[in-house]
Amino acid sequence: MVNESDGTEAWLVVGKVVAAQGLEGELRVVPRTDFPERFTRPGQRWLRRAQEPARAVQLLSGRQLPGRELFVVRLEGVGTREEAEALVHQDLLVEAGDRPRLQEGEFHLLDLQGLQVRLAPQGEVIGTVVDLIHAGNDLLEVELNGEPTRRALIPFVEAIVPRVDIAGGWLEITPPPGLLDP
Repeated sequence: MVNESDGTEAWLVVGKVVAAQGLEGELRVVPRTDFPERFTRPGQRWLRRAQEPARAVQLLSGRQLPGRELFVVRLEGVGTREEAEALVHQDLLVEAGDRPRLQEGEFHLLDLQGLQVRLAPQGEVIGTVVDLIHAGNDLLEVELNGEPTRRALIPFVEAIVPRVDIAGGWLEITPPPGLLDP
């Protein structure tokens, strides 16, 4: 997801701070990326609340909670539970240019957002990808045409999404019966 901070830098949201962890300033972060090193490799990151400018922070360490889609991170200058709680609901960011190399068949969320969703084999455009939800299996959140308040969740698996054309601005789906029903 690209957002503008002060108009000069673009950001990728890689996680959302959801809670304090323990009493010593650690934070629980829900990932918005498939790259765990975003939370485990020390270095500069940024935090941003709502539409405020992003501010630089140093990630000191991080670990994934066993069996959960949740990371616990430690940031420089955050040493108490109260300091950690003050950061809840902020986005954890990296610079938009800091994109890991992908294997064939892998995509960045940023590349999927905004793609037209077409039904195979006719190519009828039925909506637009607005988000990718990590829920065990990745789900494309699609805003359906003509119904801006209606969205469909489509499993992002090859059997249902056989073709993705980033350059062309579309992806093709072969939904099983009932997947798009209201």
